[in-house]
Amino acid sequence: MIRAVITGSGSALPAQCVTNDDLAQRVDTTDEWIQERTGIRQRYIAGEGETTSSLATEAARKALEDAGIDASEIGLIILATATPDHTFPATATQVQANLGCRGGVAFDVHAVCSGFLYALGTADSLLRTGMAKKALVIGAETFSRILDWEDRTTCVLFGDGAGAVVLEAKDVEEDGPGILATRLHADGEHRELLYVDGGPSTTGEVGKLRMKGREVFRHAVVNLADVLREVLEDASVEAADVDWVVPHQANARILDATARKLNLAPEKVIVTVDQHANTSAASVPLALDVAKKDGRIKPGDLVMFEAMGGGFTWGASLARM
Repeated sequence: MIRAVITGSGSALPAQCVTNDDLAQRVDTTDEWIQERTGIRQRYIAGEGETTSSLATEAARKALEDAGIDASEIGLIILATATPDHTFPATATQVQANLGCRGGVAFDVHAVCSGFLYALGTADSLLRTGMAKKALVIGAETFSRILDWEDRTTCVLFGDGAGAVVLEAKDVEEDGPGILATRLHADGEHRELLYVDGGPSTTGEVGKLRMKGREVFRHAVVNLADVLREVLEDASVEAADVDWVVPHQANARILDATARKLNLAPEKVIVTVDQHANTSAASVPLALDVAKKDGRIKPGDLVMFEAMGGGFTWGASLARM
């Protein structure tokens, strides 16, 4: 059978690391307050000349190197981001130009923190139908540019970064590698709980992020547990069979609560929120790359990805590495 197989990964972070103590110099907060509520110790903030496309390009190049293929072999680039370089063209086309792989398909996906899962599901479908043979799926964000730095309840939560994977269409056995199942959802009735108060057709300005954290937490735990069960059922897999869960890195409390609802061992959950904070669409591929590079995730492992973001949007995907 033809499956989309993850053959490489890469990530990129801005040069500037900002600790909780650094933030406390400009915001009414403390390291203790942030860590107790979120698990975050630090985050990376994009500086001058660092953009969503530059971070995405760096992550993509590392993923290509990890996969051992040339950029000219890529026929599809899907970039998940809520912070594009420009209103248009798609930031994916800038990454395509940077890599020098002209002529293939390149477009952005906007599903906020669930963006990488939406992009992964889309690329999986296109590869299995023959639209392309090899693809780059990227999550990249510069959320620091849409934060209200006077609002300590939100500005301490987010960071910038990028993660990328190479997907290749391969003919594999039933127990071979590749994406096994994906489920995606959205519910626009809750958009006011997590949104940006601006846009080209409304205010004409970029706007700032706004969030009602307690309500988002409640929806996240329920929605993520439900979609994880759906994917396990689709793939005919038990939760105990999953080797690793690579979740969206929003908040350590959400990660813990979701794992408990599914009776997942905490040591099976990849956690990088303490290092990177919430990097939105970049958080899942960034965490995956960290866990691959440090040797935790190995070939043959069964890995579950999950995320929920503004919209609300949410989803999960199960893959054998």
